[in-house]
Amino acid sequence: MEISQVPLAHKLLTLLLISFADLALPFPFEFQQGSRQWQMTSDVREVAGKHYDYIVVGGGTAGCPLAATLSEKFSVLLVERGSSPFGNPLVVEKRYYGFPLLDTDEYTSVAQSFTSEDGVSNVRGRVLGGSSAINGGIYSRASEEYVSKAGWDKKQVKEAYEWVESKVVFPPMFLSPWQSVAEFSLLEAGILPYNGYSLEHIKGTKISGSVFDGFGKRHTSANLLRAANPKTLKVLLNATVKSIIFHSNGNKNESRARGIRFIQSLGSLNETHEAYINMPKNSTSWGDVILTAGALGSPQLLLLSGIGPYRQLQKFNIPPVLDLQGVGQGMQDNPCIAILVNTKPGKWLPDPPLVAGIADDMKVIVEAAIQPLTANSTRVNVAAKIASPSSRGKLELKNKDPRQNPAVKFNYLASQKDMEECVKMTKLLYKIARSKSIAVFFGTGSQKKATSSTEYDLRKLCRKNVRTFYHYHGGCRIGSVVDRHYKVYGVKGLRIIDGSTFSESPGTNPMATLLMLGRYQGKQILKEREPVSDLKSK
Repeated sequence: MEISQVPLAHKLLTLLLISFADLALPFPFEFQQGSRQWQMTSDVREVAGKHYDYIVVGGGTAGCPLAATLSEKFSVLLVERGSSPFGNPLVVEKRYYGFPLLDTDEYTSVAQSFTSEDGVSNVRGRVLGGSSAINGGIYSRASEEYVSKAGWDKKQVKEAYEWVESKVVFPPMFLSPWQSVAEFSLLEAGILPYNGYSLEHIKGTKISGSVFDGFGKRHTSANLLRAANPKTLKVLLNATVKSIIFHSNGNKNESRARGIRFIQSLGSLNETHEAYINMPKNSTSWGDVILTAGALGSPQLLLLSGIGPYRQLQKFNIPPVLDLQGVGQGMQDNPCIAILVNTKPGKWLPDPPLVAGIADDMKVIVEAAIQPLTANSTRVNVAAKIASPSSRGKLELKNKDPRQNPAVKFNYLASQKDMEECVKMTKLLYKIARSKSIAVFFGTGSQKKATSSTEYDLRKLCRKNVRTFYHYHGGCRIGSVVDRHYKVYGVKGLRIIDGSTFSESPGTNPMATLLMLGRYQGKQILKEREPVSDLKSK
């Protein structure tokens, strides 16, 4: 396909607006700081010993919309191990995209680094807003097939997506020079059709939505808390949940989640505090402890609380509550290969991805970005991930400190199918990197000559250079650890609503679906408890 086939109006508009890309536009203080009325504190004494209808553990991508939704009818405690994103330029400012990944520490940085047992470096969010505060910001819905497979109500899913999009999602005012080049290079490589701007997960090349607005400000899931009932939501920051409190009913031989034990994130592991679920006389009006701590945090917390394979619990002398073998199993990450299209580090401004190529019958997803290498240099790359890998791994405890990362192995490219897909994906990346558009952007004047890599060479490259796309999931999968209502098997009053329940990563990027899931499941819970909420409102 020739570039001239791309809609002319879009090309002209892009070229016209590129010249305005570096303008410093004013931004209202209210939105920059994140206006709020709900209660937010880092003082554990304000929460210790208190009772709530719901306790949500993890103020991340799914946790914030969930807490905001539940607060419409019930009292909610949202516990986040990190700090506030509001006013933090490393989170809010687009020009600092990628910077949180460069400087991580053990307890306080907004990104917590970890290295999987595969030897691949990775990060997880540690801030109110979770990974939506540190990622590339690209917003793209799950496919209709994914929604059907999950058993979700299509109409209510659409409403939940739209609720999120009305608050934190923005269409691009223009494409940056590099994103325009990326768009044309994907089309040159034959990733068709050209779909223009779309929030849907569809075959071809498209421009996605973003949580970065036209002024270069990021809107994380924490911004969705503005929709909460300020009288019923309490947010506790810089507090790490240590374990779930269970009450055993000897007659029925079952356990119920009654609350949480937590510590200050910078405090002693021995200085434990507790918060509890309201327990009215009518048992049907009891709420839940809901884990939204992510693909690493949720299975880790189940294990620390005594739910998981007995072998692991015995190893760390954790009193068993339930022998649930699926906890920590089915861990998965999308294998990624990235090609640097500039041979030396440059000084371009960081530029998060906005254009996506969905290729090879939806099996490969390609994006391009300019990422910081150091505080003063950046690298330009084109990266692709295998959309639905078959290789799976597992998560286990390393110790009993919830602030430390568990041990996780994803088994990248362990299956023959994944390796074959990686070879095909790498060939496509080389084709994109040799495009005329990229050659002109870097002033090389002509395309790079094609490499003559053999199948063996490409397999070797895949094994050596596989990395993460930051879309890891699993560990508490539906059908294994939770049912289709996200309730943990074998115990009462405990749910998990986050990416740990996924068997595959949804859409182009999972953030949109995690945001939707928090809202969607929150509305489902409210619907379940309509008689109770009506009674409370009288």
